[in-house]
Amino acid sequence: MDKVKLIRPEKINLKNHPVLNENWLQDVIAKNPEILGLGDLVLKDKERKQPRAGRLDILLQDADINKRYEVEIQLGKTDESHIIRTIEYWDIERKRYPQYEHCAVIVAEEITSRFLNVISLFNGNIPLIAVQLTAYKIGEEYFLTFNTVLDEMSLGLVEEDEEVSATADRHYWENTKGTPKTVKIVDEVLAIITDIIPGYELKYNKFYIGLAQNGSTDNFIIFRAKKSFMRMEIRLDHSDELERQMEEKGLDLMDYEKRGGRYRIKLSMNDIKKHREFIGKLIRKAKGIEAEIKDNDESNT
Repeated sequence: MDKVKLIRPEKINLKNHPVLNENWLQDVIAKNPEILGLGDLVLKDKERKQPRAGRLDILLQDADINKRYEVEIQLGKTDESHIIRTIEYWDIERKRYPQYEHCAVIVAEEITSRFLNVISLFNGNIPLIAVQLTAYKIGEEYFLTFNTVLDEMSLGLVEEDEEVSATADRHYWENTKGTPKTVKIVDEVLAIITDIIPGYELKYNKFYIGLAQNGSTDNFIIFRAKKSFMRMEIRLDHSDELERQMEEKGLDLMDYEKRGGRYRIKLSMNDIKKHREFIGKLIRKAKGIEAEIKDNDESNT
């Protein structure tokens, strides 16, 4: 048996490199956005000029879920000015283009524990991702690794099943966030839920429409009514088989939100009419009563 040869690459510091500078790294990411490990993204812009605030390094977009990522790059250690600039650019872009979801991304060679603590104070109020870059050299060749050290928490989300102080009402959702038509889709899903498990009602707050059963919060599903569609976010374990079934049904599966353990699905009124039974199946599965329903069905055959 041949002896296995171990190659030990040399770790290098791009900040002090004479050729591989920030512009080079910017080009690498712009040409290969997937290298960041944030999904199937496309380049929207590079060196994007900001009103009275310099230039955004890279703007990426996930067209499937209508989401943009404001990416700032820093060689060496992160510093206070870098995070301020990143958040400032994110804020400018989200105000200019409110039809998209936005997420700030910091890419740096070294993200210290102290700096992570500072960043984490913003997370949950500002959707922010911190990615640590490491560069290596083998002979005359180089390679890069990107490690997400702080993942995104969705803007405005509170801890699961906590009461939300920022309350709203149906009028707010019909006239500010969504429309009467898209809120009506929420009503239709609620009807499916109550057919399976009686006692549920909608709870309106400024960030999402939640659920309560007999007065107690139970957000196993949350809803976000938009101007042109309604998004259902249902808490389920990640499953390739379940995703295959959704695709076969023709449901518009946006993504799987790992932190909250939720599938995010766009629903129209037509989807409710066509897939009412399948949506009911998802609800049963989310509540852990799938086997019970199956047993009852079999006993009646």
